[in-house]
Amino acid sequence: MSSVQISLQNVGKRYNHEWIFRGIDHTFTQNEHAVILGSNGSGKSTLLQTILGSIVNSEGEVNYTVNGQAFTHEQSRGLFSIATPYLELIEEFTLVEALEFHQRMAAFRSGLTIDSIVEKLYLTSSKNKEIKYYSSGMKQRVKLGLALLSDTPFVLLDEPTSNLDSEAIEWYKQLVDENKTDRIILVCSNDQKDEFSFCSQKLDLMEYKRVVLVKT
Repeated sequence: MSSVQISLQNVGKRYNHEWIFRGIDHTFTQNEHAVILGSNGSGKSTLLQTILGSIVNSEGEVNYTVNGQAFTHEQSRGLFSIATPYLELIEEFTLVEALEFHQRMAAFRSGLTIDSIVEKLYLTSSKNKEIKYYSSGMKQRVKLGLALLSDTPFVLLDEPTSNLDSEAIEWYKQLVDENKTDRIILVCSNDQKDEFSFCSQKLDLMEYKRVVLVKT
């Protein structure tokens, strides 16, 4: 069995002289999926991007371990898959083209084919339609499918049920349940329970909201 871990040590992020969060010491471990809670504008997405490495933390360290091997931010490419509202799909692609393009950069989980993924997304009738003609809910299903069905140890989901109706939310919960083993899933949520019902850990960002001016 694989072993994966994300370790945050005294992590903080500031913009100009204002701290968005500070002093986060937390370890995320395999199969103990976690939700990052906070109101809109509280810094949840910033923390998620800091963990991903697309935003550099102002202080502290973020480290990753996969099968006993330690990785830094600079070495973490290929460890993550992500679905966020600010992540855009290539809308000129059809669904099949988008999946084929993604597969050239990152493998899908064992046993999955393009056709089986299309079926899992319930988009068979639209697989040859350009994504720009998809509804917002269909696009969200594509984003979630690309994230959860990729063969990555770490999955980051930012407000995953946005644009999903009640039926699609149940689909999302089932997709997570089928693909949560032996990895870490982190969910950013403003307390929408359906988004993180499978999570066993909670990190409330309000506990780290030390908004202080930095003296220069």
